[in-house]
Amino acid sequence: MQIGPLALDGPVVMGILNVTPDSFSDGGRFRDRDAALRQADAMLAEGAGILDVGGESTRPGAAEVGVAEELDRVLPVIEALRQQTDVPVSIDTSKPDVMREAVGAGAALINDVRALRAPGALAAAADVGAAVCLMHMQGEPRTMQREPTYDDVVRDVTGFLRERLEACELAGIDRERVMLDPGFGFGKTHAHNVALLANLRELAALGRPVLVGLSRKSTLGALTGRDTADRLAASIAAATAAVLNGATIIRAHDVAATVDAVRIARAIIDAGR
Repeated sequence: MQIGPLALDGPVVMGILNVTPDSFSDGGRFRDRDAALRQADAMLAEGAGILDVGGESTRPGAAEVGVAEELDRVLPVIEALRQQTDVPVSIDTSKPDVMREAVGAGAALINDVRALRAPGALAAAADVGAAVCLMHMQGEPRTMQREPTYDDVVRDVTGFLRERLEACELAGIDRERVMLDPGFGFGKTHAHNVALLANLRELAALGRPVLVGLSRKSTLGALTGRDTADRLAASIAAATAAVLNGATIIRAHDVAATVDAVRIARAIIDAGR
């Protein structure tokens, strides 16, 4: 499958590379450029098919980061990665200026938690020609977990992403460049997240690849009673379920274990009738 400049032959793992001081799971560990590149090398060795570089935390309550600071965090890492590997690099941002600069530095995918709703974001994505991931989020990172409500979370999220897909097409972004993310944990209760995972095929029915990010998230902690650092088994179970329910890209912190899970899930799918 070709998604813009990305070739996907089957489900792949996207390695998370947060160059931030305050991400929920690994904030500060890879803020230094050299530390980030060492982590990228490790994830590539473990089988990551995409590397997702983010310079602004989107955890609940996260503070906003200015364009200049975000660029200072992500551009040196993206530029170095493009010299070291042919594996596609994703930029996790909602800012049009960051999108343009990051793609100019070598990013092949724009991963936007706001689904290109920021002023100028649709035009920026249309201009640069990168692949795009549109994510559903109810509210804003600082307030999104304050009593999120839906009439029907699966129907509402699917409808929102259908509308954003149509907005992309109207802006000149070919639907073949677009993938979709239901936004687990972004303005959803634990029950909402479980319902979305159980019904992921309704989103996949829109005909675009689905990206899922459940790695180490609080819903897994609520279901298992485990702290953030002790959610590997739960993350692997969620990744497996996601692939079996139609996901194409699994965004993960623990790449090696997730790659194994994706291989098992794909083998089950391939053997099915």
